[in-house]
Amino acid sequence: MSQTPPASSPSVEGQMYLFRRAELVTREQHGNMGITRPENPLAFCAAARAVPLTLSEITTAMRTYPVIFASVENPIPLAVLGLVDDENLFIEEDGNWTADHYTPGYIRRYPFALAQDKQGDQQNPRMAIIVDGEYEGLSSSPEIPFFENGEPSESMQQAMEFCQSYERDRIQTQRFAETLKGYDLLAQQMAQYSPDGKEQQAFARYVGVEEERLKNLSDDKFLELRKSNILPILYAQLMSMSNWRTLLDRRARKHGLDTNTVLQQQKTN
Repeated sequence: MSQTPPASSPSVEGQMYLFRRAELVTREQHGNMGITRPENPLAFCAAARAVPLTLSEITTAMRTYPVIFASVENPIPLAVLGLVDDENLFIEEDGNWTADHYTPGYIRRYPFALAQDKQGDQQNPRMAIIVDGEYEGLSSSPEIPFFENGEPSESMQQAMEFCQSYERDRIQTQRFAETLKGYDLLAQQMAQYSPDGKEQQAFARYVGVEEERLKNLSDDKFLELRKSNILPILYAQLMSMSNWRTLLDRRARKHGLDTNTVLQQQKTN
């Protein structure tokens, strides 16, 4: 992607998760604009109960979040951020992400992303950077300008580089999802919790790896998974399931409740 918008820019089509109004960044429309840190910089994801993950993030994200898949048909990895209602449990009262917890790249990339020209050469697609036109941090007297002397500012170039890197990871993750579908290892499952040592109760539905199916794979299929580097991702997803309890406890602490009350809220939601 060139560092300056092309003379004939692609149009933005479709919706992007967490973006309210995606628009192309151009000198003509945004030449005097940029970003000033808003009072609540993470307000855009305050109601996000899950966000996409790329493959390169999973082994880090699995230490904090339950990692699940969007669906059996489209198994894109997701980090679960909340329970019960539309509340991201990792945004603190000061408006920042919880310290010492991994912030997913999808969050760090915002308010920028890349858009592909659907009408251009599909073999060599042209990309352009977009911004959420309703982001509270957009300003005509910015602390961080998009352009300086008619060219992308240093900060803008860094944002573009991050978006490019993220897009490469996203494409690789999509390929992973397509490959994973062929092994029939995913199924609808239930997260369970045993309150006070009593009988386990189910409290959350999700799509994840079915352990028995993985154990019963033929040697040939298992070797295929190992050679394709998919196996570590599947084990990471399974290991992340212990973080469901962490989410329950986090919800309880945040709202001054006991874990059993949160469990009942989740079951009736």
